[in-house]
Amino acid sequence: MKIEGETNVTSTRFGRGAVDGLRHELGRFIVTTMEIPWSLTRERLGGTPEKIFLCESMEIDHIERQLAEVPPCDTIVAIGGGQAIDLGKFFSWKTGIRLVTIPTILSVDAFVTPAAAIRKNHQVEYVGKSTPDPLVIDYDLLRTAPNELNVAGVGDLLSNHTACRDWEIAQAAGKSEYPFEPESIAIGRAILADIMNRADEIARCSDEGLQAIVDGYMRINTICLPAGHYRVEEGSEHYLFYELEERLQRPFIHGHIVGLGVYCMSRLQENQPDEVTQFMDRIGLKYHPADMNIRKEDLVSSLSNLRSFVEGRPNLWYTIINQRPITADWIASTLAGLRF
Repeated sequence: MKIEGETNVTSTRFGRGAVDGLRHELGRFIVTTMEIPWSLTRERLGGTPEKIFLCESMEIDHIERQLAEVPPCDTIVAIGGGQAIDLGKFFSWKTGIRLVTIPTILSVDAFVTPAAAIRKNHQVEYVGKSTPDPLVIDYDLLRTAPNELNVAGVGDLLSNHTACRDWEIAQAAGKSEYPFEPESIAIGRAILADIMNRADEIARCSDEGLQAIVDGYMRINTICLPAGHYRVEEGSEHYLFYELEERLQRPFIHGHIVGLGVYCMSRLQENQPDEVTQFMDRIGLKYHPADMNIRKEDLVSSLSNLRSFVEGRPNLWYTIINQRPITADWIASTLAGLRF
């Protein structure tokens, strides 16, 4: 698919075996990664990095200490999932060194978005701007991961379902933080419809299914980057994720926790919850609390606290959470359809 508009990707290399031979284009390079992604990639990539930085935490104090150890080099190669990619993006932003991203799972859209998701006292903050050159999508490498980790990539596309509705709710309430753009919402929903039409390919993680997720991410950027915000892609579903991560002080597979947010917030919005849930079930998205070791009492506490959490953070946009009370009865009804 040819994608028109700004995508935050300077160049691309897509296909089976796309990693092979890349080493000869890197010059002196460092790697940000984790143990499993590096073990899967190092022989195919070849060469010897100047230094390997394992992503152990995205807390700002930790990554700034790592930043101080970055040696002179030509390229930063970020290999792995969202946090390993974000670490490479952070280094590239701070140093101005060329960035190459090689996702080994598609669980989050970090490899195409400009900002790095860091943590300050377990709170998510997005900082900086970096652009991959190239973005390397190697279908064979992606399929070395369990299917569920690539299927999780749908999370940041499914979030359009609830985020677009949140923006409409904010506009109707006179609370939209940005000029309202119905055409952006229409495009966001069209992107999601295309993804839902590829459910079987995504579930199988075929070449077509994997590429559909990547293309979906890049198409979202053509809306959000010119607008200067991600209102169509981030809303109440992400805010539940933020509350849970801060409450439990541990990371999650991004697409899984966002899927849980979509499940809950589509019900709070009364926004076609059955349709979106059936799609998540069809592709095998692990959105149930049992899949993430979230106890029922913790999710109840998180939902009960969610409005207070959101209203205590003025940087979070107006959503259904600000408008509709989250009652004990609603929580009980919503959680009845989830596995713990």
